[in-house]
Amino acid sequence: MHQGTRGELISQLAEVIASVTTAHPLRVAIDGPPAAGKTTLADELAAVLRAQERDVIRATVDDFLFPRARRYRRGRYSAESCYFDAHDRGALCRVLLDPLGPGGDRRIRETVYDRDTDARSAVSPTTASEDAVLLFDGVFLLRPELVDRWDLRVFVSVPFEETIDRARGRSAAVARSAEDLAEVERSWRMRYIPSQRLYFAEARPIDHADIVVYNDQLERPTWDVRAHMSRRRM
Repeated sequence: MHQGTRGELISQLAEVIASVTTAHPLRVAIDGPPAAGKTTLADELAAVLRAQERDVIRATVDDFLFPRARRYRRGRYSAESCYFDAHDRGALCRVLLDPLGPGGDRRIRETVYDRDTDARSAVSPTTASEDAVLLFDGVFLLRPELVDRWDLRVFVSVPFEETIDRARGRSAAVARSAEDLAEVERSWRMRYIPSQRLYFAEARPIDHADIVVYNDQLERPTWDVRAHMSRRRM
């Protein structure tokens, strides 16, 4: 277990990425609960890797959503709907993870969902370089359908109550009323946190992670490079 500055964490992650050898672009999952800090971590890591002249593909599970009607078909506060119905995992594998994997042609699309129209997007494919690094952040990335498609797995861990506090903080600047803030907390407690509990029970994501980042102290994180990491190097 290590504890250090945020910069030390990012440097350690960059070193680990440099140490993993694959015959195809490296696919890195950055998983964790909502508001754990996954996107920030991925963006910080991308900046360091690009400064080292690595070709980085930044993508997020939020660009692989199903339209709202499907995401909420079991109800607005349904944890099962959040876990089972929200993300188009088939498309994620088909247009991004598999083309970057063994035997893939590296022709990829980084999104299949248009937030503005709540519909499928029509983004044209691009070709990734042979030594590209995919940094992909999002929830539920280590579930059984996806877990074997990553070459490196990072899990960002934060206590669930802390994620609620962060969600309140993010929403406070844009909320129009106390009712809006109450709605944020209601969604967290009834949909998002229960869906994470379902995920933990079904998939045991921390057991599959190569690196666990304990991100409750943003400027002094703790991280653990797991013992099985060496067995995942190719």
